Amino acid sequence: MNSSITFSLIASGIAIFFLILISLFRKFNLASKFGFGKPVENKSVHDFINIRDIKGNILYTIDDKICAFFKIDPITVDLYSQREKRQLCQLLSSQLASENKPFKFLAVSRPVDISPLISEYKQIIDTTPDTKIKDILKNEMVEMNNFAHSGDVVQRQFYFMIWEDFKKNNEQELVKRISDFANKFKSCRLSGEILKQHEIVRLCNLVNNPAYTHIEDMSMEANIPTIIGLFGNKNSEGEENA
Repeated sequence: MNSSITFSLIASGIAIFFLILISLFRKFNLASKFGFGKPVENKSVHDFINIRDIKGNILYTIDDKICAFFKIDPITVDLYSQREKRQLCQLLSSQLASENKPFKFLAVSRPVDISPLISEYKQIIDTTPDTKIKDILKNEMVEMNNFAHSGDVVQRQFYFMIWEDFKKNNEQELVKRISDFANKFKSCRLSGEILKQHEIVRLCNLVNNPAYTHIEDMSMEANIPTIIGLFGNKNSEGEENA
């Protein structure tokens, strides 16, 4: 009886010892990957960002993941009727129901890009003979530049991120998955694009680089807006259907 108890205690002690060794190994392995063991003077900003490399449509992370991104163009649901909002919800739900792997939705802010509008104004100024139109457009360009440089006017950009564990030659599988993911939104008449290398770098700057980020005044309370929450009450919907 005593020998069996002693054997159980020894086995338990050995198991606990190996568990401690495994936890210490994982801890120091992650620390070496993220540069936690380096002296402060030898650290760079890359030690604090989980990015190893960016090639093509793929972002490689330090913790052995590969990520791909899909940027979706925003829509103004206020211009949709109640019936159109409900149809969009049902269509999105049916398309995303087959997505059985996790994904992330990112919403970031950046100063509004007025370069397309300024280019259009310049073309009109160069082609129109009307001096009044030229003066109006020039004044408008000055006002738009002031708004853009002040940073008070921002635009929201929306991204979906998917990822996989990095294995040898499985990048094509992730590219195929992000292409299928984008097609699901296109079938709902929602446009967007799969990010390429320079666009992924720009997104990383928006998220990680303080020189590119824009701090907004906002409430810290959790608030998740939904399309279906914009339907309004039943009476207004009944009046529209009538």
